[in-house]
Amino acid sequence: MTVRDVHAIDGKLPAPDARFDVVVVGAGSAGTAAAIAAAEDGASVLLIDENPVPGALIGSDVPHFYGGRMTAAVQQPARMLEQVFASNPALETAFAAGVDVRLGTCAWGLYVNGPALRALPGPMLGIADAEAATMVGFGRLVLATGARDLVLGFAGWNQPGVMGAQGFAALLTRYDALASRRIVILGSGALALETALLALSRGIAVVALVEVADVVQGPAALAAQVAAAGVPILLGHTVAATRGGIDGVEGVTLTPLPSPAQEDALEIACDTIVLAIGSAPATELLDAAGTLPSETIHLIGDAATVTRPDPAYLQAWATALGQHAPPDTIVCQCEEVTRADLLGVQPPRYLDRPHAMAARSLASLLNDGPAHPDQIKRLTRAGMGACQGRRCRDQVACLLAQQQGVPLATVPIASFRAPVRPVPLGILADWQESAAMTAGWDVWFGIPTQWTPYAVIGTPEEADHVAGLGGTMHV
Repeated sequence: MTVRDVHAIDGKLPAPDARFDVVVVGAGSAGTAAAIAAAEDGASVLLIDENPVPGALIGSDVPHFYGGRMTAAVQQPARMLEQVFASNPALETAFAAGVDVRLGTCAWGLYVNGPALRALPGPMLGIADAEAATMVGFGRLVLATGARDLVLGFAGWNQPGVMGAQGFAALLTRYDALASRRIVILGSGALALETALLALSRGIAVVALVEVADVVQGPAALAAQVAAAGVPILLGHTVAATRGGIDGVEGVTLTPLPSPAQEDALEIACDTIVLAIGSAPATELLDAAGTLPSETIHLIGDAATVTRPDPAYLQAWATALGQHAPPDTIVCQCEEVTRADLLGVQPPRYLDRPHAMAARSLASLLNDGPAHPDQIKRLTRAGMGACQGRRCRDQVACLLAQQQGVPLATVPIASFRAPVRPVPLGILADWQESAAMTAGWDVWFGIPTQWTPYAVIGTPEEADHVAGLGGTMHV
């Protein structure tokens, strides 16, 4: 006879708060079109989008690298909501088609049964707005989550005015809340060229494109349009320094490669430096869930088509930018971890550094094998801040590759964990746990066949527990 573990979570997890045939995450053009098509086929459809993103999260560079170049308009929720609708008229069609549209709602966690989890009543998506967090079930999940900025640091990059191309486009087109007037763009690929043309179309001066390689990386046709507009593309150059003031970036110093000689430096006045070296598909939900696209879960739009830059190209940029970066250059803005802290495997400055800890270095870790970004994250807290590693994840990988003398392609990117969006604990914790779950909470992190719960220690039930489950140790 099989003895059922009374403390197992099987069958005790509650059903989702609601269930839809199709859930679409991301109400851009691709996601909205997918939601409308599914609704017209008779499916029940939920379409969620985190826009308008609260001003506090924009200030923390979530989900894009906004870089402190937003206007005060982002603090006006009603105006931001109007801008979201104005930038995507198809949302009205979605409403008319019967789609349940929820704006200002983020997806923070995806949960599906698999090798490490078999107790769910079905696949579920954790979502949250400003008021509550809920779980929704789905028959199919469509992720139209777009792409995120790839960020590489340099001297002075942690001041207002250094931002990502995705954040630049979002503030300019979706929110109409960009304060930039004179920009320098890093990169010469399609993303950089398209960013330059977008800026020019909105009356923003593009002073220069900067490229570490000796040839333009993007399509010749786009490069010709940029050149025809009078924008110089400075090949074989890197950032040596940034000049800042009370409002952030006021200028940038460029030097040619491979020589970093200051006598060849070029001073350019600008109020914004846009990182357009590359972007990555925003698949954090899948990464944190440990799953892949399937018949149930689909990627569409930029989340499906955007690819990361060639690792060698990304490493070339990181190396070039690092030539002039002093040891105190910030790597993780949230936790204020510097290059020296990271390479010394030191905790943030606000924590104590005992002598033994202060004496350690990356070399001490490498004696035990290749360093992993997750290991560095736990020891230095780089990547644990409000932006959840979006500004430092790739920098850490590049630095580890450089210090170990290995190709960047061999260094993994630090993992994601739910919640993949910052959600207040007061909202996440508002969960009505069942009595059956509450009764077993003290063994969820142990092995029920080895541990005796607190509540039965010293009672007649302790003997029953030992006899029935073999538990000989106490929690």
